[in-house]
Amino acid sequence: MATVRTSIHGYWSSRFVFVLAAAGSAVGLGNIWKFPYMAGENGGGAFVLIYLISIAVFGIPVMMSEVLLGRRGRSSPIHTMSILADDEGRSKAWQLLGLMGVLAGFLILSYYSVIAGWALSYVVDTASGTFSGVTAEQAGEVFNNLVSNPQRLLFWHTLFIVLTMIVVLRGVSKGLESAVRILMPALFLLIIIMIAYAILNGDFFAGLKFLFEPDFSKLSPDMVLKAMGQAFFSLSLGMGAIMMYGSYLPEDASIATTSFQVALADTLVAILAGLAIFPIVFANGLEAGQGPGLIFNTLPIAFGQMTGGLLFGTIFFVLLVFAAWTSAISLIEPAVAWLIEKFSISRLSSSIICGFVTWFVGLGTVYSFNTWTKIEVFNGTFLEGKSFFDLLDYLTSNIMLPLGGILICIFAAWLMTEKSRHDELKIKHDGAYKLWRFLARYVTPIGVIFIFLHVLGVLEKINLT
Repeated sequence: MATVRTSIHGYWSSRFVFVLAAAGSAVGLGNIWKFPYMAGENGGGAFVLIYLISIAVFGIPVMMSEVLLGRRGRSSPIHTMSILADDEGRSKAWQLLGLMGVLAGFLILSYYSVIAGWALSYVVDTASGTFSGVTAEQAGEVFNNLVSNPQRLLFWHTLFIVLTMIVVLRGVSKGLESAVRILMPALFLLIIIMIAYAILNGDFFAGLKFLFEPDFSKLSPDMVLKAMGQAFFSLSLGMGAIMMYGSYLPEDASIATTSFQVALADTLVAILAGLAIFPIVFANGLEAGQGPGLIFNTLPIAFGQMTGGLLFGTIFFVLLVFAAWTSAISLIEPAVAWLIEKFSISRLSSSIICGFVTWFVGLGTVYSFNTWTKIEVFNGTFLEGKSFFDLLDYLTSNIMLPLGGILICIFAAWLMTEKSRHDELKIKHDGAYKLWRFLARYVTPIGVIFIFLHVLGVLEKINLT
C-alpha cells in the first residue's frame, strides 16, 4: 500500500490547477526572453527541433522524477529528501539535494527580480511613448540609462519583490492558486494578441520559416548542447520549485500526464513567443541573432516604428512581467515552506523574512550594472572576471541546477524501491513505466552531464564542441 502523507501547506484544488501552476513556474523570462534569442543565434528551425527532442528525452523524465519526490514527501524539498531518505534506508545527506534546490531558487529570484524590474520599467516607458520613432542608438540609450541608475533599478526590483510576496503570503489556495488562475490565461491571451499583431503588421511567413524550417548547416555539437541546456533550464528543473509544487498535487492525479502537459504548455509558450517576436523583427529589417539585447534593445525599435506599436509594445512587456511573476512565486515558495516547517512560524512571517532577504541579496545584482561594475569577486580563481550578478547566474544555472537534475534522477530511478516508484507514479502501462525508468536512469543523467560539462567549458577545452 502506498505511503500517504499530508501537506501542512495545502493542496491544489485539481490536476488542472497544478498544470497551470507548474507551467507558470516553467514559463518565465527563459521562454519569452531567452528562447527567441537562443533560436535566433543558432539558426532557428534546427535549434527548435533539437530543443523539442530534448524536452521529450531529458525534460519530461526529470520533471516526472521531481514531481514524484515532491508528492511522496509532501513537504519542502529539504524535509522531503530527509523523509524519503529515511523511507528508502538512504543517507540523511540526501537532504542536501533539497537544500541546494531551495538555495538555487532563492538566489535565482534575487537577480531574476532585477531583470523582471527591467520589464516593469519598459511597460511604463513603452506606454508613455518613449520608444516612438526611436533609432537603434536611442533605444540603446534608454536601456543604458535604466541599468546605470541604481535608484531606478532598486525601485523596480523592490516593486517586483513586493508583488511576488503579496501572492506567496496568501498561501497555496488563496495566493498561488488564485494568481495562476488569473495570470496564466492572461499570459496566453496576451501572446495570442501579439501573434495576431505579428500576422497583420509583421513578416509572419519569414518568422514561421525561420522557426520551423531546419537549417542543418547550423547543426553542431555546440548548438545541440545549447538546445539541450535550454530545454532543461526552461522547465524550472532542479531548483526545488517543481518538487514543492508536486507536494501540493492531489493523490489521484497522474504524474506522467501532468508532467507531459506542463512540458507541452511550457514549450508552446516558447514557440508562440518566437512567432510573436520574429515576424516583427524581420518586418523591420532587424537582426534575429541579437542575443540578450533582442528584447530590450531591438524590439522597442520595431514597436516604435510600427502602426499600433505603442499599444502592442506595452502589451508585450506586460506579457513579460506576467511570465516573470508566475515563475517568481514558485522560486521563493520552497524557502517560505521550509521556514514554516522548521520554526513553526506563520506564513506571513516566513514570507516577510524570505522576501526581505531575497531583496537584500538582489542589491548585489542592482549594483553589478552600475556602481559595482569595476568590482569583481574571486579574483585568482576560475570565477575571476565575474561580477556579483554573473557569479550568481553562473553558480545557479551552470552548477546547481544541472547537478540537482542529475541527483534527482539518481534518487528517483536508482535509490527508491520499485514499489515506491510504482505507488507514486501509478503508470498503468508497464512499457511506459520502463521507458521512464530507462530514460531517468541512463539517458537523462548522461545528457545532463554533457550539458553540465558544456556550460563549465570542459568540452571546449578538449575540443568536443
